Amino acid sequence: MSSSPSGPASTPPTSDTATRQSLLTLGILSALMAFASISTDVYLPALPAMALALHAGHGAMELTISSYLIGFSLGQLAWGPISDRFGRRLPVAVGLVLFIIGSVGCALTDSVGAMIAWRVLQAAGACANVVLARAMVRDLYAGPQAARMMSTLMTVAAVAPLIGPAMGSLILQAASWRAIFWTLAGIGALTLLALRRLPETLPAQRRNPHALNGALSIYASLLGQRRILAYMGTGGFFYGGIYAYVAGTPAAYISYHHMSPQAYGVLFSLGIVGIMATNQVSSRLVLKLGSDRLMRIGALCAAGSGLVLALTAGVDIGGVAGLAAPLFVYVGANGLIVANAIAGALTGYGERAGAVSALVGAAHYGTGILGSALVGLLADGTPWPMGLIIALCGVGTAVSALSVPRKALP
Repeated sequence: MSSSPSGPASTPPTSDTATRQSLLTLGILSALMAFASISTDVYLPALPAMALALHAGHGAMELTISSYLIGFSLGQLAWGPISDRFGRRLPVAVGLVLFIIGSVGCALTDSVGAMIAWRVLQAAGACANVVLARAMVRDLYAGPQAARMMSTLMTVAAVAPLIGPAMGSLILQAASWRAIFWTLAGIGALTLLALRRLPETLPAQRRNPHALNGALSIYASLLGQRRILAYMGTGGFFYGGIYAYVAGTPAAYISYHHMSPQAYGVLFSLGIVGIMATNQVSSRLVLKLGSDRLMRIGALCAAGSGLVLALTAGVDIGGVAGLAAPLFVYVGANGLIVANAIAGALTGYGERAGAVSALVGAAHYGTGILGSALVGLLADGTPWPMGLIIALCGVGTAVSALSVPRKALP
């Protein structure tokens, strides 16, 4: 059952007007949710070319992914309480400005060190969009409806990573890798313009005036709750594997198996198709089966596919197909795991929705830092480090999902 933010009395909107506004809100929220993926995925085909241009050492370019995740993870911890205190729209606008500045910096850089620094700033801005889009869903919806909306939102947002690598490959054909970051700056500017049409979902009377002063105590209180820890672990371990996949597949497919950047973009996109499909399955079944049951099914799929990947990567079984098949299953499990884990964690936290969303998001991308960094640090020229890390993360995902307290189940 949805609940709208309260506000001053006004003439009720017509059905057509309400539907248009709902679709517009969904579209803008989807664009905000897409920033995490598009900022990473669109430049993946350019990593080898960037390494040559910036004279990067072995595994150094993977650290540009890790640095992005550091800014993305830690930044959420600030944006959550800020939005609970001041509302959602202003922090999103500030985040978009930071994202644009960071993207321009990446386009102009001439060293790996500077690229890493600009990626941190870029991520600090992008994470405001993602964490607050999730909080806006919680402002408007509750329970299974929130999980359903989150699944729908992620399905729409999945279009961005679907076209990201392909778009990056096309840009590389027409221009240099720097044009990719100029494109990201342009996307940020267009989204900032569209923000004028997004309504404020947290009116003044529902804001938490103490959100900033008590931010640390709020986080400490939330971390003491087993239910939230279980949801955080489920999404966190899974994201560790996802970003090991993001950091490891360019070297595994392009360098080790000698695929072209264009073929890599197509293969990468297949995983996003799997996410879109499972998000649709989740949105259709969540009211019937419950979000926690769907989350556990996805977690078990992630664990199984991760273990298969470790085997095929370790002994080089099946070549490209031996990697692509289990990776498709692992990545596709996203649609069953992430939206339901977020919705489960947010349930019952009205005025703290921003803080809970930030904490969960920080855990998700914080483990992503470890996953992508370990791929770079353990890089040996083969897909084995990626396969090992994804397998460990898959098992951690399943253990966490199965540890959600039974009273939290529908």
